[in-house]
Amino acid sequence: MLPDLILIGLGIAVFPLSVTAFVLVLSADRGTWKGLAFILSWVACFVAVLVAVLVTTGGKPPAPKSPPSTATSAVKLAIGLGLVGYGWYRHKARKRAGARTHPRTDPPGPQTGPGPEPRTGPGTEPRTDPQTDPRTDPSRKSSGRMSARLDRISGWTAAGLGPLLQPWGLVAAGAATVVSADLSRPSSYAALVAYCVLATSSLLAMELYAVFAPDSARLRLGQLRTWFQTHQNQALVGVSLVVGLLLVARSIYQLTS
Repeated sequence: MLPDLILIGLGIAVFPLSVTAFVLVLSADRGTWKGLAFILSWVACFVAVLVAVLVTTGGKPPAPKSPPSTATSAVKLAIGLGLVGYGWYRHKARKRAGARTHPRTDPPGPQTGPGPEPRTGPGTEPRTDPQTDPRTDPSRKSSGRMSARLDRISGWTAAGLGPLLQPWGLVAAGAATVVSADLSRPSSYAALVAYCVLATSSLLAMELYAVFAPDSARLRLGQLRTWFQTHQNQALVGVSLVVGLLLVARSIYQLTS
């Protein structure tokens, strides 16, 4: 159970949409208080999911090869496949957006004389790479809309965003893994606490940074915000594919061993 929880917790901690949203919350007026509200609601929802699973199982893991155990592995396999499919979809969507904006053209044929002078001036723009051009990156556009909405939010709104912006696919994978927790062993409690702390670690680190070094945090978090807005799609694809493939591999091993 612990290796799976570590993998899923790391995926939740670095999930780009959640991190970007939290940086925007910290950037708002009285951002540290709103960030605290975001974290508290995030943790409350996160713990509520785990408690619901443990109450359902009674704190006793299903026997190996039993129908509940097989069903749990099948659910994790389905979630892993879903994450892989989502990552692949985001990758292909970004490539299609770049292809529509910059269609391929055939190279010019041989010229017998001097070609036309390249146009320069205010009416011309340099050709940009569709893979990095923010005008063609759908994730950059969505980040811009998110930024405009989160710049002036209330504390209650920030608290409501905590549960809303959790990566629910990964949270569901963690819940399916917690089914195997045996509460008669202290190690299970330690694993659950470590999982909660790891999944929230990025938010806690940014909140503490903003509280104890506000001037430096404003600069560093602004740079992090810009990086995520520019590379959000690549980060989403990477996290989804890595976590999804590892979940698929672990689930297939559990189902076949």
